[in-house]
Amino acid sequence: MNAEIIAVGSELLTPFRTDTNSLYLTEQINQLGVEVIFKSIVGDDFKRLVAAAQHGLFRSEVVMFSGGLGPTEDDLTREAVAEALGVPLRRDEEVLAGIERRFAARGWKMSPNNAKQADVLEGATVLPNPNGTAPGQWLSGKFDRRERIVILLPGPPHELKALFEAECRERLRAKLPVAYLATRVLKIAMLGESLVDARVAPIYKQFGNVQTTILAGAGEIQLHFKTRAGTMDAAQVRVDEVADAVEEELDDAVYSRDGESLEQIVGYWLQMRNATLAVAESCTGGLLGERITSVGGSSRYFAGGAIVYANSIKTELAGVPADMIERHGAVSREVAAALAEGIRYRCEATLGIGITGVAGPGGGTPEKPVGLVFHALASASGTEVIERNFSGDRKRIRWFASTLALDMVRKKLM
Repeated sequence: MNAEIIAVGSELLTPFRTDTNSLYLTEQINQLGVEVIFKSIVGDDFKRLVAAAQHGLFRSEVVMFSGGLGPTEDDLTREAVAEALGVPLRRDEEVLAGIERRFAARGWKMSPNNAKQADVLEGATVLPNPNGTAPGQWLSGKFDRRERIVILLPGPPHELKALFEAECRERLRAKLPVAYLATRVLKIAMLGESLVDARVAPIYKQFGNVQTTILAGAGEIQLHFKTRAGTMDAAQVRVDEVADAVEEELDDAVYSRDGESLEQIVGYWLQMRNATLAVAESCTGGLLGERITSVGGSSRYFAGGAIVYANSIKTELAGVPADMIERHGAVSREVAAALAEGIRYRCEATLGIGITGVAGPGGGTPEKPVGLVFHALASASGTEVIERNFSGDRKRIRWFASTLALDMVRKKLM
């Protein structure tokens, strides 16, 4: 069985609001073995809402709407879905009385427009909303000779989640054929999407009953594997088979097989090796330290660090010789190594990371262009330096630089 989610609200079409409801609903119904095949966001326009509902009812077996159930003139989901289904709306006096009681209990006067929240699709089941005045609605049956389930949910996330969990999850489970959806996610750092796919496509193409999706961004590739089966064990065996084969091909490029972040994995390895880490950051400006300490319990393995932007601070806090900076420049292999070694010594850490580069947008030269970054990792066995030229804007360059530094630590500890 497949599903579609239609998020309603003109505010979701601005830069200031994000549709988080569809992410929550996707997770919930995936757990029931239902695949989401389409998502859309529609503004508060009656004709567009009707068209979106009609398209959804044509292609999807479960159609879920979030938002547009409020009392104002631009809350049009009930009316649009009724039009698309060809069913009337009726005012439910019991629902209306409940809304009136809710206002009275708070000492508020109910304005007349709140009454429209009691309008219910003919044949629908009203879903009580414990956190708001707009109830949800559930309608199932044949529409244009197609068996469909239609669910109307309020837009505020705390209302939608509570209502779905109390009223929808078990109703859906009872309606659905017995099926289980298993997933696996592999995460790879600092490899290109095309390179990864060239290596693993011959593997995952052999598994026609497992859907593979590749996501790329921010220095990371994610491989998502998904399949359905009559039991969870059977579904999990299928996705594990393809994921394990892909992981064997990519070897140590895979840093996570269960959804953990790179920061978490680095933390695991540091604790497993009873090791500590210190950082000296120039162009990343503390981003690496922030990512490391975003993980709870990082005080067990993160000794500390320094943001060494000015050359004098590189010397003062990380012990980089001033004449080295004079000879080679602040952005150089030699200075990166000295930063890593100096911060490791001063923080008495097992490992030290040094990062120096040109994040831009200015400051680049033909010899040292914007995007050039040197990463150094110092340990008792010596110092490794990696030079990279990252493309993109300042934010992207800094993020990629911190990601590569974390991956260097991971591989060292492996």
